[in-house]
Amino acid sequence: MKCTTMEDMILTTFPNRSEFDRALERMRQASCPHEIVSCDPGYSLVGVSSVAFPRSALGGLAGSDGNTFPCSGWVDYSARRIEVPSEPPPGFEDDVFGRASVMVLAPCMADETRIRIVAHISGDLTDAFPYMNAEMQEACYNKDGPTFTFRDGYRMVSLYPRRIAVAKADEIVDAWRVLESVRLKANQAWKRRAEIKPSFEMREKPPALEILKRLPRTNCRACGELTCLAFAVRVRAGEMTVRLCSPVFAGDHHRLKDALVELCAGLGVARPLE
Repeated sequence: MKCTTMEDMILTTFPNRSEFDRALERMRQASCPHEIVSCDPGYSLVGVSSVAFPRSALGGLAGSDGNTFPCSGWVDYSARRIEVPSEPPPGFEDDVFGRASVMVLAPCMADETRIRIVAHISGDLTDAFPYMNAEMQEACYNKDGPTFTFRDGYRMVSLYPRRIAVAKADEIVDAWRVLESVRLKANQAWKRRAEIKPSFEMREKPPALEILKRLPRTNCRACGELTCLAFAVRVRAGEMTVRLCSPVFAGDHHRLKDALVELCAGLGVARPLE
């Protein structure tokens, strides 16, 4: 059942197929107009099909327990800007990535017109990082994390051994595209590891502006600096801990915490979230 307009629509996605099926059944029972955004076949290893429906219908989807259904989060619905590949994704015999499950879907703190996702993977990227670092000269590898951070255009991508955070994705299909790109890069580098000299170099870090975008930008001076920009510069340089931002870690801007720590963990100036 398709929605007639994208105006005031929201989109949700799910960590697994069974939760998608449960949500779809709830919508059908409630006669809720909806549109499925499919990840099949090309992105079937990095996502689960998503559902868009009117924001006004959310309350009517509640079950007898008062809850709607488990999902990864909600964002404003944006039409896909790219198409899902029509061919199934390639497989790898010695797969270090496995499958990805999108556990968090939210507006991006650095740009609320775009989205942020956090995906857990069934594999482990730890051993692949040095080979990816040798191949991707623009990346920032922190072997003590271990974390691996790079840009995909204007998107910030942070890799951990079993987790991937993507900031500033255009919409859900774009986020799947980034995850699939990571899956291919990791497995291709690992497949060719005998031909690649691993690199443990930590190159240029993302600019302080990326940290600033994830701060409250109130210039409250609680950290001891005159401005949030000055604080971001010192955090990027490793001279101050990001946890000195009390509005984020103990105040009214707690919603910024996850995205801020994810980025700073990629710089080696904060511990990644557990």
